[in-house]
Amino acid sequence: MRILRWLLLPISLLYACITWLRNRLYDHSLLKSRSFQLPVVVIGNLAVGGTGKSPMTEHILRIVKDTFQVAVLSRGYGRRTKGFRYVETNSLATEVGDEPLQIKRKFPNTTVAVSENRCYGIDKLQAQHDAILLDDAYQHRQLKPSFSILLFDYASMLQPMLSLPTGNFRDSLHESKRAQIIVITKCPSNIPEQVKEDIKTRLAKYSAATVFFSRIAYQTIINGQGATLTTEELANKSVLLLTGIANPKPLDAFIRPLAEHVYPLVYSDHHDFSAVDIKHIQEKLQSIQATNKIILTTEKDYQRLPADFCASQPIFYIPIQQEIVHQEGDTFEKLIKEAFSRA
Repeated sequence: MRILRWLLLPISLLYACITWLRNRLYDHSLLKSRSFQLPVVVIGNLAVGGTGKSPMTEHILRIVKDTFQVAVLSRGYGRRTKGFRYVETNSLATEVGDEPLQIKRKFPNTTVAVSENRCYGIDKLQAQHDAILLDDAYQHRQLKPSFSILLFDYASMLQPMLSLPTGNFRDSLHESKRAQIIVITKCPSNIPEQVKEDIKTRLAKYSAATVFFSRIAYQTIINGQGATLTTEELANKSVLLLTGIANPKPLDAFIRPLAEHVYPLVYSDHHDFSAVDIKHIQEKLQSIQATNKIILTTEKDYQRLPADFCASQPIFYIPIQQEIVHQEGDTFEKLIKEAFSRA
């Protein structure tokens, strides 16, 4: 697969040229972008998936939800519907997408909506809200946000950034100039100071954004009925680790030292679990030769699993949060509150 991607390098060069031209047309107003009177805050990335946009959306909501009437607007990736829809706690992931559904269930008093046309979605929401938070719209240049937060996976900063299809990047690093905040996500516990400075220096060539570093903070394991599972209890269990996310390796690495045995079952990101898949999952669980066994999945994957399956199986999920590191959380919160205060 790696060799094939390198063979596609000429296509990557063509893709990079097309995206560069498109961005310059917007920069010089030859293609039009629309702005709004209320604060419109965008979270996004330059790469394809896996940088932690949904945990960042939730982190920002925790900061602003008690001060501002904020609506979250998403494309609703993976849904089978079209157009503008409000997300309810009893919606299905196939109707609204797994990530918007997860956000609505965690923040039931917050308006969450999906629309592939972001400007139309803002038109529908702006009269009843103080601000709009978009969870994946950095490349949506028809919209001109008042504030942009750009995310980079830590590992991606340590290697060449190549355009699709050879690499994973939709835009070049040059496009980071539009961001006001850049967050390096999924950082290890101890980042060497020199690596941290090298990353900041690399970004400073393209962007004046304030740079923060964050890590994944795994929360208490829980099931659909609210029962929790401690790490001490996990130590005596065999775990079928079910994932359908962009990069399951960090979760696998986190769980392995905690459980007696771990059996990974990996699907593609946003995988739509079919009846055949559910039967396969049940068979895999039954094949584990242990009496004390569970299925453990991510919170995002849990949204897409059938409710009757979750009710009948020993299935738990593990929520995650973004945590700004190096004692810079207060500075981050201050900048976020200022962003949402802008008229």
